[in-house]
Amino acid sequence: MCKCSNAQSWPYNRPMRFLAPARETVPAEIFEHPVFAGVAEYRDLLVNRQWPAISDLNDGAQPLVHLRTGKPLSLLAQETLAGDEHFELRIHRHGVIPTRSNNWHDLLNALAWKKFPAIKSALNVCQAETVARIGAKRRTRAQDAMTQFDEAGAVVILRDRRLLALWDAHDWIGLFLEQRKAWSDGRISLTIFGHALLEHALQPEILLVAKALVFLSDDEPMPEENVIDDRVAAAIVEQRCLIDPQQLRPLPLSGIPGWHHAVQDRRFYAETGCFRPLRAGRVYPSPLPLVFLRSLDEPRDERDSSSDRACGAAVDQA
Repeated sequence: MCKCSNAQSWPYNRPMRFLAPARETVPAEIFEHPVFAGVAEYRDLLVNRQWPAISDLNDGAQPLVHLRTGKPLSLLAQETLAGDEHFELRIHRHGVIPTRSNNWHDLLNALAWKKFPAIKSALNVCQAETVARIGAKRRTRAQDAMTQFDEAGAVVILRDRRLLALWDAHDWIGLFLEQRKAWSDGRISLTIFGHALLEHALQPEILLVAKALVFLSDDEPMPEENVIDDRVAAAIVEQRCLIDPQQLRPLPLSGIPGWHHAVQDRRFYAETGCFRPLRAGRVYPSPLPLVFLRSLDEPRDERDSSSDRACGAAVDQA
């Protein structure tokens, strides 16, 4: 039987701290797995035997910008930063992303900022506003939801409502085996977001479970990645999602056809521990309609601008 990650509840409530493998022990072929498809353009940063310098990650040709505050962003070595300012407040106020050298988690976080600047900016502005309002020692349900998505998130776009009923019931045999063609014919599309999810994927014996936000699209073609980035960010800022961790759906990634080396038959889905049954009383929210979220080329409205100004003032004054 295949090994699941830490009590099958990855990445939260872990009984022990996850230790990423040493860089020199990670074979280059690991990054051929579909879970890494979203960072394929940065493959050289992942497979090179030498860690990239943090200064090299601040690509001058494509400078990072906080898309909610408009401030330029830079990755700076964490050990060079003075003081103990809260991580999210430092990003929001100063445009500085603390980054540990020679560290898988922080390297993959840097790539997430490059790939999904709108989502990362939306998460930061919401987290920073909450910290400024209630302090760093308390946490809200929304903060927990945002953290779980930031670390282990995936964005799923559904075009076949019948798949939703299978997922609602944790009918993994139906979702992954009986409807296996749906994963290749466009009826369900997946974008991996969480950087800790990718860090855990460096150890292929771990069966990954993503925390998914689900969007419904009846007739739109699959949007470009930058459009997904913008629309999900808008949903976060408008508080259409990530208000509570229970809004996130578990998605065992090893169940996706071709994503695991084992024979993916009925026994696999019935006996492997990460394919857990639906908990009594568990009800998932309806997916958000993708078409109703603002697209990338539409101007931000005055409500967005007012919200950003108010949030920025609250954070700066705290």
